Amino acid sequence: MPGTIEQGRAGFAEALAAEWTKLRTVRSAVWTLAAIAAFVVGTAVFVGATRSLQPDDTILGGSLTGASVGLLVGASFGVLVISRDYAAGTIGATLMACPRRGVVLAAKATVTAAVMFAVALAACFLAYRVGTVMLPDDYAQGTPMPALLGVAACFSVTGVLGLAAGTVLRHPAGAITTMVAVLLLPSLIGPLLGGWERWVAGASPVAALQKLAQSSDAAPDTVGSLGAWPSLWLVCGYALAALAGAGLLFGRRDA
Repeated sequence: MPGTIEQGRAGFAEALAAEWTKLRTVRSAVWTLAAIAAFVVGTAVFVGATRSLQPDDTILGGSLTGASVGLLVGASFGVLVISRDYAAGTIGATLMACPRRGVVLAAKATVTAAVMFAVALAACFLAYRVGTVMLPDDYAQGTPMPALLGVAACFSVTGVLGLAAGTVLRHPAGAITTMVAVLLLPSLIGPLLGGWERWVAGASPVAALQKLAQSSDAAPDTVGSLGAWPSLWLVCGYALAALAGAGLLFGRRDA
């Protein structure tokens, strides 16, 4: 009968619900998110207890010292969102339930970005509150809002980049290694590129995070002179491009 061809096939809402269910029931995903929160907050406690800040640092920047490393874990989380399906052999069942691969990838990206944003925002806000309590008032306070929203967005974008890398490479170790390079190499090679430094060094999610956090580590000679929010928009732009490219490849090759 007309209109019944697509009956029984999952749409975006169903794919979204399925991805959310998988996320909540896969221990590795839950523990990875817990590790991000624990490291960010735990580092804030350590910095507060030892008062190991630079003289020109802010309480906000010092409190979020652990967020940069947390991004590496966040990238791993994005990779695992899809690579675990390949490793467990469940990708075939997922695509049988929802043959439209673009819908599957969009659902994974939505869940990844939303969960990363929520976890990062809560952890970073708590870390900042720890810093305001434990660090002395002779440090500049910093401006937490809307900076914390931008920091949480960095985690979302990094998770989506990890998802794109996992989609393209399929192998968790290779995708995570690639993401480590994406996060760290721009700041390492940027100073070698002359006038391109502000764009290359500022293209890393780590650089955008450090600028948004108003950290003393966000010196122009290491993370480029591009502003905090422009750096974030630049990262968002190439993350969307990477996801679009991964979606094209995902739709054309065998599961």
